[in-house]
Amino acid sequence: MRKYLVLSVIVSAVLMAGGEIKPVESVVEVAAEPDYGEIFGQSRTFYIDRTYAGTVNNNRNALATGGYIGYKSPVMNGFSAVVAAYGTYGFDIHSEDADVIGSSSYEPSHYGDNFDNYAFIGQAYMNYAFSNTSIKIGRQELNTPMAGADDARMLPNLFEAAVLSNTDVENTTLIAAHVSRETTGTFSNVYSVGDPSNQALALQSGYGLGFKEGSSGTFANMGTIALGYNDVNGDGSTDNSTAGVTALAAVYTGIEGLKAQLWDYIAWDILNLIYLDADYTWTVTDTVKMTVSGQYINETDIGDTFAASVDSDYFGTKIGVSYGALSGYAAYSITGDSDGTMNGGIITPWGGMPAYTQGMVTRHQFFADTDTWKVAGAYKFSDTGILASAYYAEFDVGSLNTYKPGKAWTATESGFDISYDVAAVKGLNLKLRANYPRDFAPDLDWDEYRVIANYNF
Repeated sequence: MRKYLVLSVIVSAVLMAGGEIKPVESVVEVAAEPDYGEIFGQSRTFYIDRTYAGTVNNNRNALATGGYIGYKSPVMNGFSAVVAAYGTYGFDIHSEDADVIGSSSYEPSHYGDNFDNYAFIGQAYMNYAFSNTSIKIGRQELNTPMAGADDARMLPNLFEAAVLSNTDVENTTLIAAHVSRETTGTFSNVYSVGDPSNQALALQSGYGLGFKEGSSGTFANMGTIALGYNDVNGDGSTDNSTAGVTALAAVYTGIEGLKAQLWDYIAWDILNLIYLDADYTWTVTDTVKMTVSGQYINETDIGDTFAASVDSDYFGTKIGVSYGALSGYAAYSITGDSDGTMNGGIITPWGGMPAYTQGMVTRHQFFADTDTWKVAGAYKFSDTGILASAYYAEFDVGSLNTYKPGKAWTATESGFDISYDVAAVKGLNLKLRANYPRDFAPDLDWDEYRVIANYNF
């Protein structure tokens, strides 16, 4: 940016006839300030406490601090670059160290593998923008419906990818991406290796059988993240690395109030995943708006079928209303009877979790033969920076699920979320969250509380 400083210079010329003073205005050009790029990041401090009852009776908690800090270069001839370091540090809040006592007292979702503290380069990409097209190549955050950050604990999922987006078509964004590797965020550590039931839960809750291969900042092949090194197709092979995941998408906003999107994820030699979503909002009165939404997921196996046969469908619908500062919605979903031999529902191994009916922690809506409904409401307190919300979800789980095979039961979850943007400190947000699952698995309940401070800069 070039800045100009306008100076009014008064030149006094004392003339012999009357001493007349004439103002002379002069414009002086000042050199442009150099563009050194920008520093960005987020500091996060997170306390979580969970108390189990039923088949497990235990309390575990954790306190950690961390986040990320990065640098974005200035744009030169359309090119720019970003690099960012991520890390988490968990405090020893019990008499024993976290890596000694393990998950019996420490909540694992704030750490790396084996309760490690760690730091790594999570973003490192080049971006080139020209006309209505941009290309981003390297380590980066992705937030797509079926492959995303899932930033629910200390650190998110991150990916190595090439992403091209274009807006030449009016009211339409076209996206083509290829994702080769992923490092799983700290949330993945709530799951365990070697427990078939727990691994089945992970597959339908956002994490694959090989999530440990990508933990603690390690970027692992997308096929390995999904399937690990297990002989899942029974041919004696344990190398489930693949060519990655190719995603093609179109997002359309050409009709007032409508947003429609279509995604096709080609997970080579694993599955093809189609995701459809549409939201339509209209004004009922000056103060009332309504929104209706629908979503659909279809998965089928392709190629060498490293995941064996996959054939699953999910349908979701939602209706919402807002009245001034008050809003709410009701949602319903159904996952069909899976004909696949690998999974009992929708596989989502790369952090994607777009379902209208998911709870804060309960993600059973993707189990096969499962009906789910959810209601939620929120209120924004004017001029205070406070947004409060509450929800209730019920999951009618069918016997075809792979978490508890042959067992049908009803799981529920209620909870609340209070968020406060601190006006006195720009970028500071405080959160209090809670969830209360009942029969997460038959006769397994817990109460969980989270206190989170995020400072964005």
